[in-house]
Amino acid sequence: MIKTPDGVIALIEKEEVTKLHFPNEEVLLTSEAGEQRLKALKQAMVLGNTYKGKAKLIFEDSEKKYLIDTHIWGLTDKRVILKQGIVIPIHRIHEVKL
Repeated sequence: MIKTPDGVIALIEKEEVTKLHFPNEEVLLTSEAGEQRLKALKQAMVLGNTYKGKAKLIFEDSEKKYLIDTHIWGLTDKRVILKQGIVIPIHRIHEVKL
């Protein structure tokens, strides 16, 4: 667990992501924030595929926020693809840290 000014964020391993339930609601408040998130996700994908570098994603399921440190292997218009075909819906990602 990590304490932040916004609350507590749980650390999670990618294998545990498949157990989570993701609502359909967007977590970001503005379309500009969504555009910045997508730009950062694309940079993280290049980092993962070219340099095997990891990115930190802060995302939210139906219960709480999580932090995952992982390689991003691909993106669709709606999902981030991690190793082993594990996916996180883009609309549930709060922040991408490279």
